[in-house]
Amino acid sequence: MSTGRIKKVAGPLVIAGGMRDANMFDVVRVSDQRLIGEIIEMHGDEASIQVYEETSGLGPGEPVVSTDAPLSVELGPGLIGAIYDGIQRPLNGIMELTNSNNLSRGIDIASLDRKAVWEFVPTVAVGDEVENGDIIGTVQETPSVVQKIMVPYGICGTVKEIKAGSFTVEETVCVVATKDGDKELSMMQKWPVRRGRPYKEKLPPAQPLVTGQRVVDAFFPIAKGGVAAVPGPFGSGKTVIQHQLAKWAEADIVVYIGCGERGNEMTDVLSEFPELKDPKTGESLMMRTVLIANTSDMPVAAREASIYTGITIAEYFRDMGYSVALMADSTSRWAEALREMSGRLEEMPGEEGYPAYLGSRLAQFYERAGHVISLGKEGREGQLSAIGAVSPPGGDISEPVSQATLRIVKVFWGLDAELAHQRHFPAINWLTSYSLYIDSMGKWFDEHVSPEWMTIRQHLMSLLQEEASLNEIVKMVGMDALSPTDRLKMEAARSIREDFLHQNSFDEVDTYTSLQKQMNMMKLVYAFYEQSAEALTKGAAISDLIAMESRERIGRYKYTLEANIQAEYDKISGELAAEIANLIGKEER
Repeated sequence: MSTGRIKKVAGPLVIAGGMRDANMFDVVRVSDQRLIGEIIEMHGDEASIQVYEETSGLGPGEPVVSTDAPLSVELGPGLIGAIYDGIQRPLNGIMELTNSNNLSRGIDIASLDRKAVWEFVPTVAVGDEVENGDIIGTVQETPSVVQKIMVPYGICGTVKEIKAGSFTVEETVCVVATKDGDKELSMMQKWPVRRGRPYKEKLPPAQPLVTGQRVVDAFFPIAKGGVAAVPGPFGSGKTVIQHQLAKWAEADIVVYIGCGERGNEMTDVLSEFPELKDPKTGESLMMRTVLIANTSDMPVAAREASIYTGITIAEYFRDMGYSVALMADSTSRWAEALREMSGRLEEMPGEEGYPAYLGSRLAQFYERAGHVISLGKEGREGQLSAIGAVSPPGGDISEPVSQATLRIVKVFWGLDAELAHQRHFPAINWLTSYSLYIDSMGKWFDEHVSPEWMTIRQHLMSLLQEEASLNEIVKMVGMDALSPTDRLKMEAARSIREDFLHQNSFDEVDTYTSLQKQMNMMKLVYAFYEQSAEALTKGAAISDLIAMESRERIGRYKYTLEANIQAEYDKISGELAAEIANLIGKEER
């Protein structure tokens, strides 16, 4: 154990001497208050320490003790429903211990409750051969999550003893005879946060993460195991979108990281999630959620760690064979913490003062997402999808964090302040956003939803792009200067925007739309355009086509209950065809 003394304190950065035997990224305890820190730079016997707590009052000469272990998280029963800070200290536990709403300095509390008792059900027997990642038993952690207890990395051998019954996370439940001797396994394991958890194989993403948000699923889908960025200016709805995805995305587990956002945004999450009902199980959404709350008034350095803490917990559930959705809100605040620490280390700054290694650090984070085959004989498939919000100053995505993120992610949901001001939510701009997964997932949509999915989606996208071109003409010479065909395109595009893309997250029915209902909505909107275009060639008046009563029914189809979607679709389709036939007949008469 290496022991040194403080030489200098500069905000969250502490320089300590006499640390020759310490290693990079070791966790240290600083001063007699035992503040938690991490070594981030070594020069001879001098260590630069990133302290995750308030350092005011520290001075030269105070002791620094290395724990000789990297910053790690505790993984096991008790994670689900928990609320942690950036270095996995349980906020509820701290509040009970200190009887205060503020974090006390130097507090040392276990991440997983040592007193809680869990019912362990073994899945192996004495004499069975086990290897890294094999499941030795299960724990019903919440009504919706069965936690699978896995053999820790680096242990292979024969089960010598296995127990069943109620245990705490520290008690031995299994003994494995290995070539290095007997290894006692408990329900808890530790993993260093800066190292990705190993897996057998990474698979190409081919299945969409269905979110129930129409602009996402239909136009810019994200794959299970994919990565997406949501950049946008203040007030454009980044947090709203992440909340919606956390509530409705088809993920077994949600890990939500509030990284440096305002305290009231995390308060919204903490107050909303327990109230929300999981649509699959009817239980509270917190029954499958882990929250990392590291708000803007908490120490800056801990923001940097919170991203890694969150993704390590997400990887742990991915290894069990679950689909995990990770929300990071926001990576800009994380990058600011990097910038501050880099500045205090007096490193050569890159663009706008960010460290030159900003892009590679972001890539290291996002590449830990993916669709993988986990370790173990079973060959479990798990997916970890990462969605990061970016908060560029003034919404300018040419700044370094946004640009570095866009070079890495495959889905870009560009939020537009103008759409948000028009109360159009989600405020995702359909002209600037993109998804690079659409080609690889097109086959899935055609097979599992409708063979027309990709074709109609492309037609609707083309109409929206044509509307953008026609808008320039309308601004100069007015709508009356357009031909009837162009006016119809403008009306069809308006219908796509208002009837399909606009979604009310506060409406019980409209907040989530199944893929089949989305398909029906796209078909109705496109049927209006296609049949009206044919009617125009047969002499129907554009004003009559625009004023059809069935258009109102198309607009209200989004509020149809899932149980009635096909009957209502057939009814509206029939009315539309009858109205258009009537208008063509009227002209012929």
